[in-house]
Amino acid sequence: MNKPSLLATLVFTAAMTAAASAGAAVSVGQPAPAFTAVDTSGKTVSLADFKGKHVVLEWVNPGCPFVQKHYNSANMPGTQKEVTGKDVVWLAVNSTHTGASDYMAPAKLAGWMQSKGGTPTATLMDADGKLGRAYGARTTPHMYVIDPQGKLVYAGAIDSKPSANPADIATATNYVKQAVGESLSGKPVSVATTQAYGCSVKYSD
Repeated sequence: MNKPSLLATLVFTAAMTAAASAGAAVSVGQPAPAFTAVDTSGKTVSLADFKGKHVVLEWVNPGCPFVQKHYNSANMPGTQKEVTGKDVVWLAVNSTHTGASDYMAPAKLAGWMQSKGGTPTATLMDADGKLGRAYGARTTPHMYVIDPQGKLVYAGAIDSKPSANPADIATATNYVKQAVGESLSGKPVSVATTQAYGCSVKYSD
């Protein structure tokens, strides 16, 4: 195993341990926690702003190898574009605290997102971790889908291949696309909960 793969595996293992010990703050089938946060442009964004629409939440940290896997390969930007093209709201959330080595200030994070071709509806700053903790977000990425009634219908991984290897994307099931597609069609989400994988969210404590 090469050093990058070993590092990714160790980070993944640590994140899974944290996720298993913490437990989710909200479960699929329950109302999604309300929130208000400021995005990278300084605009205040609330979940209530998107009442009556599907909303995807994506926890992101550009310093994470698993996030890099999905952005450098254009998988996450492509998923964002496909989903938002169906009138679905996509909110990227960065809960990395300001003292972390890989914290990015709003302008820098916005620039990174643009450089990767990302097209979220907004990128939210959550340095105090309130939003992340409300949802029980433990990894980057960690994904959630909320239906128009404000109910959580999916929580977990972006896809079915928990690795940092971009080559795995081609044969993976994209759980977010699947959940959004089924929910938009009025069907129950067939895979509503999965184990999120990635780096641990860098909360302030």
